Order: sequence, then C-alpha cells, then structure tokens
Amino acid sequence: MTGALDSLLQRPDLWRGRQGPAVSVGVVPTGWPGLDRALPGGGWPQEGLVEVLARHAGIGEVSLLLPALARLVGQGRRTAWVDPPHVPYAPALMGGGLDLSRLLVVRAAGDVFWAAEQVLRSGACGAVLAWPRERPADDRTLRRLQLAAEEGRTLGIVFRSQSHADRPSPARLRLLLEPSRQGLAVRLLKCRGRGPSGSLLVPVE
Repeated sequence: MTGALDSLLQRPDLWRGRQGPAVSVGVVPTGWPGLDRALPGGGWPQEGLVEVLARHAGIGEVSLLLPALARLVGQGRRTAWVDPPHVPYAPALMGGGLDLSRLLVVRAAGDVFWAAEQVLRSGACGAVLAWPRERPADDRTLRRLQLAAEEGRTLGIVFRSQSHADRPSPARLRLLLEPSRQGLAVRLLKCRGRGPSGSLLVPVE
C-alpha cells in the first residue's frame, strides 16, 4: 500500500494544495518584474495550464503575455492562437518582438477545447493560447488541457470570463484581470506553490 501511495503522490497531475512540496516545473519569465516576483519560480509555468479571467476581451491581456511569447519565439518555438476573437494586430505584435512567421492562427471549425488539446499535446509549440466562447469548460475539460500541456511541455493559456472566478479549476495558475488607468490590475486566484494574493499593477499599454 505504501508503494502505491508513493507512486500516486509522484504524479504531476495530482494537486496537493499546500500539503507537501509543489511539483517543480520550469518557467518562462513574464517580462514584468513585479509579476515575476509574485509567481513561483519567477514566471509563467513552462509546462501547464494558465487561466486568464476577465470581464471581456481587449483589456490588455495579450500585451501582458507578449514579452513571454516573444522570448519563446526567440528560442525558436512557435506560438499557436486557437480561435482568437479578433485577427491578431500584426504591427503591435511585431513591435513587441514577436516574429510573425512563428505565429500560427487556428480557426477551430468545431470544439476549441479539442483543438487546443491536440496542439498542446503535440509539443510543437512553446505556447498555445485559446479563446473558447461557444461552450463553458467543465472540470474534466480543463483537466485534459492541463495534462496535455504537461505532456507536450507547453505553456497553455485559456481566456475565460471572470464569471468563472469562484469555480474550482485544475489549472496550475489562475489570474483575474481588471483594467486600470495605469495598466492591468492582476490578482492571483490560484498559484501552485503559493497561496492567493492581492492585486498587483502591471503597466501594460
């Protein structure tokens, strides 16, 4: 029984809350020093799912991620955007250091979650961003995305409505964004290896 329990506790998809050490994963620096200091390891989890929650799209959430995406592209990795709500604005992305030749835009004909899962699991990209809008994600769906991100060693980012903020999630990291005159107020709702925190201001343009 002890051997079986030890084996179970070594599984990367088992979240133990604050009990026991957190599973160590690599990180991608966010490009925002204050946010890096607030995150375990100093950046976005390189292998795992991040939920970005906001009232609506277009408040600066892509600008928040752009430095990390540019860093991954600079390392020769691709980024995939699955069903973005708008056509990516090329001048802004290029101005942020993103090589557009390494950007894939996927228009999911059916299930955005299924499409995102396949790209995450493939390991072909350094980051996969997904904007599901047609159907809400249940715990099982998010868990599949989390496991796919770990299997593909990929940073997975799902943009969802802030109405889901009070619901449990298997994602490694959950952020709630609010627009501010000085940028974005970022609140860490869930962060493996660290408890929830108050808001911090990130000066995105």
